Amino acid sequence: MSVPSQHTTFTPEDLLHVPDGKSFELVHGQLVEKNMGFESSFVGLQLSFFLVRYCYSKGLGWVLPADASYQCFADDPTKVRKPDVSFIQASRLAASQRPTGHCQIAPDLAVEVVSPNDLFEDVSRKVDEYLAAGVRLVWVIDPKAERVFIYRHDESATILTNKDSLDGEDVVPGFLCAIADLFKPPAGVEAE
Repeated sequence: MSVPSQHTTFTPEDLLHVPDGKSFELVHGQLVEKNMGFESSFVGLQLSFFLVRYCYSKGLGWVLPADASYQCFADDPTKVRKPDVSFIQASRLAASQRPTGHCQIAPDLAVEVVSPNDLFEDVSRKVDEYLAAGVRLVWVIDPKAERVFIYRHDESATILTNKDSLDGEDVVPGFLCAIADLFKPPAGVEAE
């Protein structure tokens, strides 16, 4: 895959038409490639599966995958971020308001799954951007350490291990997921 020249400035509209555009975010007019590996993709999919199953059974709202894009950042109106998993409560986005391009409202929950090439400062910056945009709950999942870092809009934070459970708190009411379940291989695949 060829990466466009970093001397070119892109717009959010351009991102929708870039070949392989779902593999990029847009920051300060520049395309930033999303680093995803096998493990981080699997963990993101696992969480998506658990959230979709729960949220749809309860009628709670929209669960979106890693290529859903958000253009909702006051510090840079052209910035587009793509959390690995996101959730928007049903009361905030009616089906008739469903965007065809980038979503202009911040999700209620944004999830980043740390990939092998992710840098701490990049992930930390995304967390800060999400919270500043109005995201109420951010989960950063570290597959290597099997930990989840939880950041809230009220600036409180928590670190959970694979012995704990994720709680949707008041953002995804009633949702509970054993963190260890995010890392379990599929049935029929031999564990180490």
